[in-house]
Parts: sequence; structure tokens; C-alpha cells
Amino acid sequence: MSHYDFDLFVMGVGSGGVRAARMSAHYGARVATAEDLYMGGTCVNVGCVPKKLFVYASHFTEEYEQAQGFGWQKSSPGFDWQVLRDNKDVEIDRLNGVYRGMLESAEVTHFDGRARIVDAHTISINERRVSTEKILIATGSWPFIPDFPGSEYAISSNEVFHLEEFPKRPVVVGGGYIAVEFAGIFKGLGAESHLLYRGPLFLRKFDDGIRSFVADELDKKGIHLHFNTNVTAIEKNANDTLKVITAEEGELEADLVMYATGRNPAIHDIGLETVKVDTRADGAIIVDDFFQTSEPSIFALGDVIGRVQLTPVAIAEAMAFAKTQFLNEPTTMDYDNVATAVFCQPNIGTVGLTEADARQKYDAIEIYQSSFRPMKHTLSGSDERTMMKIIVDKATDLVIGVHMVGPEAGEIIQGMSIAMKAGATKAILDSTIGIHPTTAEEFVTMRELSSN
Repeated sequence: MSHYDFDLFVMGVGSGGVRAARMSAHYGARVATAEDLYMGGTCVNVGCVPKKLFVYASHFTEEYEQAQGFGWQKSSPGFDWQVLRDNKDVEIDRLNGVYRGMLESAEVTHFDGRARIVDAHTISINERRVSTEKILIATGSWPFIPDFPGSEYAISSNEVFHLEEFPKRPVVVGGGYIAVEFAGIFKGLGAESHLLYRGPLFLRKFDDGIRSFVADELDKKGIHLHFNTNVTAIEKNANDTLKVITAEEGELEADLVMYATGRNPAIHDIGLETVKVDTRADGAIIVDDFFQTSEPSIFALGDVIGRVQLTPVAIAEAMAFAKTQFLNEPTTMDYDNVATAVFCQPNIGTVGLTEADARQKYDAIEIYQSSFRPMKHTLSGSDERTMMKIIVDKATDLVIGVHMVGPEAGEIIQGMSIAMKAGATKAILDSTIGIHPTTAEEFVTMRELSSN
């Protein structure tokens, strides 16, 4: 029996922290956790979950419009922001209770309060000190808003889920997942939506063909895209509206400015200065393959280490950590072929290499690509299109990248990611019988090369 109060103390109870705590306790460790803000972390409270609920809500406008082609009479539905916001809060409260219950059922000792590292084996919470053999930092990340004149008038993704009033003219600044998704959410809920990005095209690390295709689709939906645009200042008008001043396009009037320009590792005020934990320039904690920091008793995982900032990745890292530390099964993470989705409208689903990365890594590749109007829209009247792309290593026939833009892309790409993990070749896809009529069957019927 260790002479410490606990075998493991987990700082932060997001998805990664909770999974690490539960599994470590399951493997026999005496575990404690602490959290001073969100039970369930960013994903549950101000991230994936409420965002997806908002995406569902924003899509109903198109469903109403498209229903006429299927014989439904035209209607003029009204949207009530407060109902959506409050119903979302009820669901988040339920999930908060679920997460707390999971810790309790695993017999994890939980502290409500901010945990700070005192030394390599001591944690303080609310003036109380406890000792622990190992410390796991799973504090996640925090939205970053750059400092510029008027930046205090901008909100982040943390605040957008709790707005008192729905904005009529929102301006979203950024080019990643959150920015693109919220530009679509605002538009779908009835706002005049603007998206400003400093680069020539958003979603920088995605496949170039996907990026261009999505930009065209969002433009068709009436989202105002402003590329190569830099905000220099925000001013508040006499009527409490905002004036967004840009270097390239002059001024934009708005009643809300949301910055989605990245997230930084949440290492502020957790006591890192008291121990020898190395970090990168952006604050990300440096860890080895087993999530151990330069301080042997301290570990870290999830967004705070800045590898792949996705909830399922943090959960997988937590499983690897718990097995290594408390089951005596050294386990490392495989970050290859991690699938992801962007819940813009239409959705993006992607797994594996982009075309540009594949050309750098392989001597010769084959590209199979299809763009078409989905069956539903033959009657709906919508001109929305779907795009699908398969990238193949010519020498081995292995599928090394799959990308899609279209309804339920994330659901479809999840299945394709399993196939890629299993080593699927293009020949295997070709031999698979499709489900007709579906969009997904296109992935097993593409035969003609689009480029080399």
C-alpha cells in the first residue's frame, strides 16, 4: 500500500480525465479528481455536444424549404432562441450528472475546486492538501482571442452557447472547425452570417479539394465569406451594435463578433511553476509515448499536450495511460488515420491523408473523385451537391485517404475509417456490394480515375 493519500490525482474531469480516472480505479488504483468549472469538460458543456444540438436546430430551415418539393404545404415557422438555449441547458445539466455519477460509481474521490500542483506529489484544492503517487494533468484547452483595439467586445465559443438574445448580424472570425460550423449555425437559425478569415481559404489542414468545395457550398447558402481579411479593430456604436474594422474591406456592422481563432493549452494557474514540467512555446505540455512529462511522477494527456485535439483521441489516450500505469500493459497511441468531421452544412467527414500529403509521402497515387446532386435534391429544389474522394497508394492499392462533403458525412466516414484501420485496398472497396439507393454506395462504385 502506497504511503500517499492517492495513487493517482487527475486534474480536470473532461472526457480524457474522467476516462483515465475511471479506468485507473477499475484497475485497482486509489483515484481522486478535481474540477472547478465544467463537469464533463469542454466537449460536454461548451463544445461538441451543445454545438451538435445547435447544428440540428439550424438545419430545420432547409428542411422546411425543401419539404415543398415532396408535397408539403409551405409554412412560415418561427424560431425561439430561448427555447433552444434553455432546452440545451437541461440536456447539459443531465450530462453533468451522468459524469459525476460515473466517478461516484467507480469510487473515485472527487473535489469541487481548482487543483494546483504544490510539488511532484502534492496537490492543493480549496486550501486542502493531499498527497499522490502520480499526477495526471487533463485540463484541456481554452479559447484564444488576440489582443487588439476593441478585442474586449468579442466573445469566444465559451459564451456563444449562453447568449441572452440571438444575433441578427453575427460576424465569426476564424477558419477552423468552430468558425465554419458557427457561421452555418447562425445562418441556419436566420441570421445574416459573415465569416472572416485571414488566409485565402479556411480549414487549412483539410484536403484542398474539400476546402474549395465547401466554400462554394457555403457561399450558395448565403453565408458571406471574407477571405484574406484581417480585423484591425472593433468599435462599439452608440446603439450597442459593433463596428468591425478590417484592413482590406473597410467596415462591417454587427451585433455580435465571435472569435474562433484557436485554443491554447489550459495551463494557467495550475502550479506548473513548482515542478520541472517542460512545455512548448504555445504552452503545450511535452510528454513521451506513455504521457510522462519531464517530472517522472507527472503525466498529461488530451488537449493540454497539443497533439490531436479531439475528444475521442483524449479518451483513447486515457485508456492507454491507465493500462500502462495500473494494468502493467505498456500501451502507446496510434494517431494514424484518426477520422474527424466538421458539422458545417453540408458536413465534412475525413480520414487519412489529404491529396497534397499523399503526393509528398508516396511515389505514385491514384485519385477517385465524384461530385453529384443527391437523390433527395432531385425533388427538394436544392442545388446542394455532395463530393466524395478516395486516395490510393498505387504500389500497394491501399486506401490512404477518404474524404466526403455531404449530409451525414461523419456517420459515413466512421465506417470508412474502420475499413482503413483494417487495411482496406481499392480492390476490396470495388468488391463490396453497395446499399441502394444511398449516398454511401458511391464509395464502392467509383471506378474511373480523376487524376494522377
